[in-house]
Amino acid sequence: MLQFQQFKKSYAGHLALEIDKMTIDPGIYWLKGTNGSGKSTLLKAIAGLLSFEGQISLNPGIDLKKQSVAYRKVVNFAEAEPIFPEFLTGQEMIRMFVTAKEASPGQEQYYLESMQMQHYIGLPISTYSSGMLKKLSLLLAFIGQPKLILLDEPLITIDSDSLQVLYSWIVEKYQNDGTSFLLASHQALEHKILSKAQVFWVENRTLKAIV
Repeated sequence: MLQFQQFKKSYAGHLALEIDKMTIDPGIYWLKGTNGSGKSTLLKAIAGLLSFEGQISLNPGIDLKKQSVAYRKVVNFAEAEPIFPEFLTGQEMIRMFVTAKEASPGQEQYYLESMQMQHYIGLPISTYSSGMLKKLSLLLAFIGQPKLILLDEPLITIDSDSLQVLYSWIVEKYQNDGTSFLLASHQALEHKILSKAQVFWVENRTLKAIV
């Protein structure tokens, strides 16, 4: 599903992460590693938010650099600590993503209702708490028809009830649509399906499958 060829990311000449050659099959994956090991760097590179050397592509033949528009339509990303334009409302952000991701009309309603966001989604983002921002970020990651969803520290900043809702989103998207997930988290994935996710460890500036 996800392929790396001669991938390398450096900051100011310092090598941060390197993957010579690797193919990740469809599935749910838990990305682990110590602070500063490169987990967020990897996710942002896969999402197309960071420049890098080498190649990242999705099967069949959607290269991030050569078919960037097509790639970004099917790869979604939620940051650990999301930042959005504060002058926009949550609803306006959703409309932008619906257009960019060519989502089905009204697709967002299920996510709004199940995460109980209706009462504030029309307010300016400047009024949002960290938990409200997190929910908006997660919702946007599920918009469209993604083949791969990248979630950086998805388990933090949300309450336990919302966490159970997020788990249900992941399982439904994986089982119903075949969407793959790569989750970077310091916390254990406490779900009967997600706890069986294959584990990748970022160590010594490279990515290793350990389970």
